[in-house]
Amino acid sequence: MDATDLDYRDRTRSGCIPPELVSRLLERGHVDVVELQAGRGEWFCTLAWARLLGEQGRQADALEVLALYLATGWWTAVVAAAELLEGWGRVDEAIEIIRVRMEAGHPMALESYTRLLARHGRAEEAFTLLRPHLGEPSLAEALVDVAGPAGRDEEAAALLTARTEHQCSDFPWCCRGLDLDTAIGLLATIRERQGHTDEAIALLRTGSTTLLKNKEQLAALLARHGRLDELRAAAATDDSGYVVRRLARLLEERGDVGGAIAAYRQADRPVAHDPNSAFELAQHLARHGRGSEAIEVMRVQADARNGDDWILHILSGLCLAQGRPEDGLAHLDAFAAARGGEEEWDLYWIRLPLIAARDGFDEAIAQARSHPEGATWYAAPHIAELLAGAGRTEEAVAVLEQHTSANSHDLAGYLIDLGRVEDALAVLQRRTPQPPEL
Repeated sequence: MDATDLDYRDRTRSGCIPPELVSRLLERGHVDVVELQAGRGEWFCTLAWARLLGEQGRQADALEVLALYLATGWWTAVVAAAELLEGWGRVDEAIEIIRVRMEAGHPMALESYTRLLARHGRAEEAFTLLRPHLGEPSLAEALVDVAGPAGRDEEAAALLTARTEHQCSDFPWCCRGLDLDTAIGLLATIRERQGHTDEAIALLRTGSTTLLKNKEQLAALLARHGRLDELRAAAATDDSGYVVRRLARLLEERGDVGGAIAAYRQADRPVAHDPNSAFELAQHLARHGRGSEAIEVMRVQADARNGDDWILHILSGLCLAQGRPEDGLAHLDAFAAARGGEEEWDLYWIRLPLIAARDGFDEAIAQARSHPEGATWYAAPHIAELLAGAGRTEEAVAVLEQHTSANSHDLAGYLIDLGRVEDALAVLQRRTPQPPEL
């Protein structure tokens, strides 16, 4: 067992049983298969089996299952074991397992170690360990988080203030790492936690007006403290869309449905043409029984953007949810006509659920198969989904088996549904060589 190979399979989900299919095996009652595969080096089966053992009170057995992975030093396994130990109340052991990796120099271990310490009454110790690493953004954030329970907010604030006041002598080489705006945001976090809300707001307003993270932090802070007028003022000049969406969510939480809609629909600002805000507005309208308006909002966006695929997906989904598949198809037909009447598969397949809802699964399947790209590997999952939806899972498998390597996870899922577990495992465990590191 090799940590590099384990990491590759974990990242790529190749040559292994992925977590969603491990869950599917368990849902279908194949616990014995998961146990067996855990003993054969399947990481996601191992993790699921260890959790089940822990739930059964068999903690020693669970740790034994993880032992081979831990022996490789693989960080993902170390974190998983520590989380299990912490969940069982065996905190000292969890701390120890992370400490060993920290002392071995793993780059992520210090943050995990100090956060674990802070969660269990050792925040001051965690702060001391993090203090020399203020220049590293993720560790600076961890330092701010542990400073509160450690009672060292003022010390952390002083460190960050010095960082914000420093003038670089050799930009950009002088202050790599923690930049000014991130330091301001972290300092604002401390001031808000201390109850100095006005100071936190002032800090965020002095930061970069273009940094989205600080803009989001300011909007969230204003919303948390009910500063509605200030949030409205910020939304009036917001070209990112985030502040407007935060304002609308706050108004909705307060029961002001109309006010939320009005916030999205302020037509004198660029955000009124932001498709992300339009999506939020459409979702808001649909939640409150105004589905026709939601459809119209996304239709306008689709017209304005010449039928971007994600917008068409949303528009079609709204039509389907409102029981209006014919309207969804009419919109798609109009966009297809504007493009000369032809649709490539990446747009064409959007209409398949609408056809199924209006004309039945058989018609949708027939039309999908008649498309010029209907026999391709990338069309196969969509056709298989239609077939499975019609209760024709065997046919779905037959379609996917024509392109096994490209659709292994989908194929294996349907094979599991059919009880053909050994066939599913054979599909999933075909190993592809790991590409050489550059």
